[in-house]
Amino acid sequence: MSDTIEQLIIIGSGPAGHTAAIYAARAELKPLLFEGFMAGGVAAGGQLTTTTEVENFPGFPDGIGGPELMMRMREQSERYGARIKTETVTSVDLSKQPFTVSTDSTSFTARALIIATGATAKRLGLPGEETYWQKGISACAVCDGALPVFRNKPLIVIGGGDTACEEALFLSRFGSGITMLVRRDVMRASQTMQQRVASNPKIEILRETEAVGVIGEQFLTGVEVIDKTTRTRRVLPASGLFYAVGHAPNTAFLEGQLETDDDGYLITEPGSTTTTTPGVFAAGDVRDKVYRQAVTAAGTGCMAALEAERYLSAR
Repeated sequence: MSDTIEQLIIIGSGPAGHTAAIYAARAELKPLLFEGFMAGGVAAGGQLTTTTEVENFPGFPDGIGGPELMMRMREQSERYGARIKTETVTSVDLSKQPFTVSTDSTSFTARALIIATGATAKRLGLPGEETYWQKGISACAVCDGALPVFRNKPLIVIGGGDTACEEALFLSRFGSGITMLVRRDVMRASQTMQQRVASNPKIEILRETEAVGVIGEQFLTGVEVIDKTTRTRRVLPASGLFYAVGHAPNTAFLEGQLETDDDGYLITEPGSTTTTTPGVFAAGDVRDKVYRQAVTAAGTGCMAALEAERYLSAR
């Protein structure tokens, strides 16, 4: 274990983590940031590293690649004095001050923590999924749906909840036609959302229909589906396939030490990033299951750093 007690440790390396690091470093807190090593199956930098083109982050009128955006954030963090370790935090002890943060190789202590570990989009593991991930397959219609490759093309959304409906409605502004694949004969979405998609002439709902594979060339061209009633298979033409089957917040390493909602997202005080444990703050998608955007994650990263600074100065 390191003998030095850190002022602030940040766990996570997406927009929330790096924004927190930038603000904390400029406040001379000398933050230590753990960016993880393929934590949650995603490279350091979080979900944006799996996104080819980002067109909705302010300051980049021509768009920017997701990996490049995260590399720039990382460089900015280091420029202002943040220290970055490419290790994955495996556990924390929040039962006493200072808090203990452990990796596979060692442990550190800190007076304050910012949890910014994000949430991982659930995938279906379809045959061909890895080949066409970000080459037609995405888990964020709001992030990717307006890209030129999807405009005026047939698109498919998998899911039957409110999120799936919202994504289908969003995509209907860009695609030539949207097909929703719903595994059951009923949808989980609210009646209001069901009525909205049902009344949209560009959206078709296929119930009791399940995707079983994807095909394509350099880019996705179709989705193989099976009708669960008749057991017949066919290929639906598609230039885009969007998963809307949920996200899993990356909180397992906390082992239930912080309060979460029923879906596992960390609970913070309204209008704040303060968790149920004083000195521990949560930022980004690990606490946000509504917006899940890079810019909103960055905003809460700023909030967490400012609140951590106030907490530490009061001690």
